[in-house]
Formats: sequence, C-alpha cells, structure tokens
Amino acid sequence: MTSPRPNRFHGRVPREAQCDMPGCDARGEFRAPASRHRSPDGPPPYRWLCLDHVREFNAGYNYFEGMSADQIFAAQSPTSGWETESRAFRAAGSADLPPRWADFKDPMDALGARFRQRMDQARREANDPRFTAEEHRAMQVLGLEAGADRSALRRRYSDLVRKYHPDRNGGDRSYETRLGEVVAAYQLLRKNGVFA
Repeated sequence: MTSPRPNRFHGRVPREAQCDMPGCDARGEFRAPASRHRSPDGPPPYRWLCLDHVREFNAGYNYFEGMSADQIFAAQSPTSGWETESRAFRAAGSADLPPRWADFKDPMDALGARFRQRMDQARREANDPRFTAEEHRAMQVLGLEAGADRSALRRRYSDLVRKYHPDRNGGDRSYETRLGEVVAAYQLLRKNGVFA
C-alpha cells in the first residue's frame, strides 16, 4: 500500500484520521513536527493536525527556541547538517578521525590503472614534439592516433559532424556542445604541418 502524497501546493494529505489536538473532530490532513529535536536514526516524529490547528501551530512555532546565540549561528550556516560523517566512513569507529587512504582496498586496481593510463598518455604527448598540448587534446576530441594523416583527419571530422549535427538527430540540440568541440579541434589541427 502506498502512502498518500502531500499536495505540493499546500501540504494537505487526504486522510480520514482525526486531528491530533484533543477535542477536535476535523480531519488531520496537515503534518507538523511533534518536537523540535530530530532523531539521528530516522525521520522525526510527526503529528497530524486540521487546517485551523496547523495554522495555530505555525504561528507559534520557533525552531530556535531554547538555543543559545552560538547554536543559532551554527544552525543558520549554509553547511549546517553536513558536518557529521557517515558511519560507513568512520576510521576504526571513531567519529573524530577521517578515514586514511591506506585503509581502502582496490582489488581490481581501478584507481592505480587509471593513474598509470594518464601518466602514459602524458609521456607520449611529451615525446611527440610535432603537437602542442592543445593539439594533443584536439586529437583526443577527434579520437585520432598520433600517426593519422590528412585524409584520416578529414574522414574523422566528417563522421563526427554527421554524428552530432542536429539535422541528423531529429533536431535534437543536446549534442551542440560536443559538435562545437569537434569543429574547434578540426580547425586547430588542420593548420598543423603534420596534416598538410
């Protein structure tokens, strides 16, 4: 059974249960917190009130009631609530120490392999003086190898323009950024003497 959803415009949840205020016979269709304090292990407890009683509750509700000036300042911080770390990342069950990278296991060597791949690529780029770093990035955008010639450049450019152009995608303009990158990369590389 699915729980009833509140109407997004006014918060009313159609329910048959009565208002939680003693002596009220109206339907309790509006949710209000039972207390200001939240439980760390689940949703806060709520009570259900009728429209008149929820208006009365809202008029007298003060979230900061009972707090010191420092507590109010901390609660108004944009990062309030983000300071607590997840139990899964506590190092050895301690809340005051962050996890150490040495504690993580990488059985498939995913992180190390990616790092080595980037380092190998950087070494290859440094050893090929025919291209600048920007031209190496342009070759990556076009998906060209270092040994590509002018015809390979033009053929790849033509394929990618056809692939990303809105006319070939039913007017879908979501690939325009990618198309712009391809055009800019081609314009840069065609001026290089390697592709003359």
